[in-house]
Amino acid sequence: MPENTTIALVDDHVLLRKGLASMLVNEGYNVLFQADDGEDFLRQLAGHSDPDLVLLDINMPKKDGYETALWLKRNKPEIKILALSMYDGENSIIRILKNGARGYILKDSEPSDLKNAIESVLTKGYYYSDMITGKLLFTIQAMDEESGQPGSSTSLNEKEISFLKLVATELTYKKKAKKMFLSPRTIDGYRDDLFEKLNIKSRVGLVLYAIRNGIVRV
Repeated sequence: MPENTTIALVDDHVLLRKGLASMLVNEGYNVLFQADDGEDFLRQLAGHSDPDLVLLDINMPKKDGYETALWLKRNKPEIKILALSMYDGENSIIRILKNGARGYILKDSEPSDLKNAIESVLTKGYYYSDMITGKLLFTIQAMDEESGQPGSSTSLNEKEISFLKLVATELTYKKKAKKMFLSPRTIDGYRDDLFEKLNIKSRVGLVLYAIRNGIVRV
């Protein structure tokens, strides 16, 4: 499958990027071009055919991964984005997913994990590693993309939907509680109930569920 897949690399760490490019070529992928940052990527993109996938670093000195992903989402949504990061902070992951990335992977991942992530984005349309499991994965795969509605196996009440909308913001749980006119303890209860109901392990997973099911518009 990889031999006809074209990939662009965007990362300001030259040694890491070149090593990554070499690994991808060895795996049979076609590395279309490499860029130092978002601005360099957009310049080069204008002179090349569109890649199938962009491996996009999040933190770069000029146009960073967030800005670049958002530009691609608005102008070339057919190009799939797999974000690269040194860190797995929730806010960073949520922000890059909302800006159009189909998944993210840490830079210290094993080569086999990276290949799996690339193939997952290309074939399934997403890669979220262990952030989603069980029922959530089934819901995403079975969901009608056009309707943007949750699968029929999961029913959420109005309060749970309101909570999910707030989870996608950077508000603290105390401020979320204030917005919903509830106590922080009650808000914690909503979170824990949704973790169990949706078989999700983290806030990132909740946000992802909300995005994929049209509860949060991106």
